[in-house]
Amino acid sequence: MKAGILIAALVIPALIFLYLKGFGENHYELPYLIPLTDSTTGNVMMKKNPNPRWNEPEMDTVFHTIPAWTLTDQNGNTFNGSSLKGKIYVADFFFTRCGSICPKMSTEFTRVQDTFTNEDKVQLASFSVDPTHDTPEMLRAYAKKYDAKAGKWHFLTGTKSQIYDKAVKTPDETFIHSEKLILVDKEGHIRGFYDGTDKKDVDRLILEIRVLLKIYETKQ
Repeated sequence: MKAGILIAALVIPALIFLYLKGFGENHYELPYLIPLTDSTTGNVMMKKNPNPRWNEPEMDTVFHTIPAWTLTDQNGNTFNGSSLKGKIYVADFFFTRCGSICPKMSTEFTRVQDTFTNEDKVQLASFSVDPTHDTPEMLRAYAKKYDAKAGKWHFLTGTKSQIYDKAVKTPDETFIHSEKLILVDKEGHIRGFYDGTDKKDVDRLILEIRVLLKIYETKQ
């Protein structure tokens, strides 16, 4: 009896260790948002999962991705959406003359920038919804006001149709001017929406950026 207890005392911890080593890793998850639907049937579009794990389905949902775009940055240079491919970025829609929610959002953006100032994989993009007024010169002055870091926080403008078309394709027209911040992953999928005027919700954004960085790190 005593021998059996001794064996159990020695073997069970070893089995627990092996289990934890093989299956007990921390798995970070962050949802994909905005599934695509078939315009003819209204059904959510699906695709085959090429390498499903034991706990994953054979079919995956197809999710919205940010379409290609070309705008002008605060330095008057052409800026393509492809420049952000392979980066995690946070986007918002604002205008420099806004005296209500935009200053709060930009202040919180500054905090996000400072948190990830040395993390090149994380970028910020602010899209002006008042392109007639918000010339590169105006955007440059606004960027300076909020201590925007060159190469980290991009202020973008273009024609009204370019900006509004992009805002609608987020895909929600309320983003034309709202407090929402959008988290976009390296593949252009939307992974989160946040209230840019709410410090606690921006804290959640910062946490989920870290989660997304960890997800990519574990995939390498």
